[in-house]
This record gives sequence, C-alpha cells and structure tokens, in this order.
Amino acid sequence: MDGYVHPDFGSVSERVRTMLGKKSTTGGIAVAVYHHGEKVVDVWGGTRDKSGRPWERDTMSMSFSTTKGVVATTLHRLADRGEVKYNDPVATYWPEFAQAGKENITVRHLLTHRAGLHPIKPLVDDASELLDWDHMAAKLAAAAPVWEPGTRPGYHALTFGWLVGEVIRRVTGSSVRDAVRREVADPLGLDGIHIGAPPEVRDDVADLIFDPSSQERLDKMTAWMEKRERFRPFVEALVVDGFNDYVNTDEIYEAQIPAANGVFTARSLARMYAELATPGDFDGEPFISSDTMERATVVQSTQRDAVVMFPMRWRLGYHLAATTAGAPPEGFGHFGFGGSGAWGDPETGLSVAMVLNQIGGTPFGDMRFARVGAVALKSARSRDGIPRRRKR
Repeated sequence: MDGYVHPDFGSVSERVRTMLGKKSTTGGIAVAVYHHGEKVVDVWGGTRDKSGRPWERDTMSMSFSTTKGVVATTLHRLADRGEVKYNDPVATYWPEFAQAGKENITVRHLLTHRAGLHPIKPLVDDASELLDWDHMAAKLAAAAPVWEPGTRPGYHALTFGWLVGEVIRRVTGSSVRDAVRREVADPLGLDGIHIGAPPEVRDDVADLIFDPSSQERLDKMTAWMEKRERFRPFVEALVVDGFNDYVNTDEIYEAQIPAANGVFTARSLARMYAELATPGDFDGEPFISSDTMERATVVQSTQRDAVVMFPMRWRLGYHLAATTAGAPPEGFGHFGFGGSGAWGDPETGLSVAMVLNQIGGTPFGDMRFARVGAVALKSARSRDGIPRRRKR
C-alpha cells in the first residue's frame, strides 16, 4: 500500500490494509479523507486488473451510483447562478418532457427520486440502448409515472442520470461530460472526475473485477427477487438484460450514463465533498454558496424508499452518509454498487471517499465503505475531542 496518512487517521489506513490483505481481495482500493480542509488520508494499493498490474496514484475506477452525487453537484452549480430553479417544472427546460402526465414534475422531484420514473427494465430491451443518449432521453420524455409524482420516493437507479442530465444539457447546451468537467473538475483543479472515460484518461482506468463467488451470489439474489412481487420496483429500477456484456469495454466508457459510469479517484471525490461540506476551510470564493448548499442538503423525505425498501433520507441528489457507526445527522453523499462511495459531513468537517475495482456485496449494498467511513468518523471525533455518538 502506498500514499500518505496523518497519524491521527492511522486506523483508516489500517482498515484499507486489512481489506487488501484478505485472500478474497483480487483488485485494488483507494481511500481519501479530508478533515477541516486538510488531506489526512490518501492511500491506495492492490491491483488494477487480473494480470496484476499495480494500482497507482492516479488510477481511477468506474464507481456506479457514486456518479449521482457528482451530477447533482453540477446541477447545484447551475442553480447557484440562477440558471435552474428546483421548484420549476422539468418541462420549463425540457419541453418534450411534458407528456403522459409529467407536466407538473419538478426538478426537485427528480433530485429526490420522487418523480415515479424509476423503472428502466420496461423501457429497454437490452443494455445496448443505454449507450444512446438521445434514445434514452426520448424514452423518458414519453414515459408515464408509475405513481403520483411527489407522493413517495423510489430510487431512480439508472433513470436519474438521463433525467437530471437532460436538464443540465438543455440549460448548458453541452454534454453532461463537458458540464461536469466545466462546473466541478476544472474549478476545483481535479483530474480524477469524469463521466465515462475520455480517451486521454482511458489508460488510467482500472478493470472491474467480478469475483466468482460475489457474481454467483448477485445472480442468485436477482433471480430470487424477480420471482417476488414485493421486489418488483427494485428489479425494474436496476436490472437491464445484457449489461455485463459491456463491462470493461470501450463502449461503456465512451458512453455517458450519468447515474452509473463515472470514473473517479478517491482523492478527487473527497476533495469535492470537502468543498461542499466545509467551504470555510478553503481559500477563495465558495464553490457553491452556503444558501444553495443548505437547500441542497436539507432532508426532503424520511419515508421508506419504495425501491430499496429503507429510508434513504433523500436530499437534493444526495442521501444519508451511512457507516457501521451510524449516520452523522448532517452527512450527505452517494454510494455506488460494488463498494465505492463518497460523503461529506459539516458537523465533523470530514469528507471520505473510496473507489475500488473488485465488485462485491449484494444488490442492496456493500459494507466495506461503511466500515471505512466509521473508522474515519471515529478518528475525526477523537482528533477534535468530540464524544462518541450513539448510532442513528
């Protein structure tokens, strides 16, 4: 394992070292932590592909739904300048969207997963359709909500990206990839935040590794859920036939799927969330104003999510910062399938991010990042002399 760790956060690097030392680990991991604006952890190790090439300082990995937090942040930058208003109907920016009973769906509904447009399985026959932006935008413009918009949350696991992304595209006149670069990566000087993998960074992207036991477990769970009505919203939101055929292909990295195919370094994600959570710790103009961030991070829903079946405490594009030591009340971020994730917490001045390429866990989550987050949270509170909180 390489990198830097502040002595006060040595337990974080030990947690990473433990994960890398397991016999079942066949890939690489990178973790970064900021505390009160100081980078206190930036470590990486393991391998970036099955051939054993080492994970390096600037290695990136496709991080699935962790992408949503970056896309939401891009939209908040536009909102901060008054170019988008959260309570405006989506059709204000995307006129074709006002079909099939969607004329009153707002930008806020999209960001809080309350638009009733979570199903992807009924919209596409196979995963090749996900690669075509215009095709997917047209499909969603014509789709009807499966329940009254605004009445309950249901995780828009894949559709979130095209819904929020098309609003960004209509407002900026550019692709989501370019908008993320212009609104997030460039202003913060980050070289490890991308939608898909542009040609100039493709060689820095680790291959995803699905270990056989995890893949078998995922396949069995998916097959079991497909037979049960209570899991129908989950299956419709996440399962796309043929997706595995595109893993590690040039096609998936050339496409823009802004709910799922962001490629990141942990360092860049942690820096972005540090700027969002503790803007006063950095020099210069705020990346996003405190007023906009306050609106973006207020909990919008405490209902049980109809897709993932537990309360996500949705903010505007972010969810709770879950750890095995509980969720900090003010924490916000986004986790991704397979173990990646990133979050920030204004109360402790902490931001934490992890990317990896060995896909594990279950369709409902992966405990590796939750354990890293717990250790980082404990270290931050200890450093600041804050008493340990009970789990929430």
